[in-house]
Amino acid sequence: MAPPPRPNLTGFDVRKFVQSSRMPAPSQDPWARHEQWRYTGPFTRYNRFKGAFPGIGIATVAFAAYCGYEYFFLNNDHHAHGEEHMAEKHH
Repeated sequence: MAPPPRPNLTGFDVRKFVQSSRMPAPSQDPWARHEQWRYTGPFTRYNRFKGAFPGIGIATVAFAAYCGYEYFFLNNDHHAHGEEHMAEKHH
């Protein structure tokens, strides 16, 4: 014998919520055929946002290459003023 169902204290019915949140069947929506173009072809989410930042990829690669070049090949001998520069009066 199954236990009796417990009373719902909040009054929230999950079955009614699921039933109301479902999308209507395509045959029930008279405007589905007219709005289909919004989500296909050049209007998909990916196609709308892929051109939002043109050149960001090549700019990122160029900046990383410049940072690597500057770090490895350009020597800045004047960034530390230690005691070897105390005798010189050039600044």
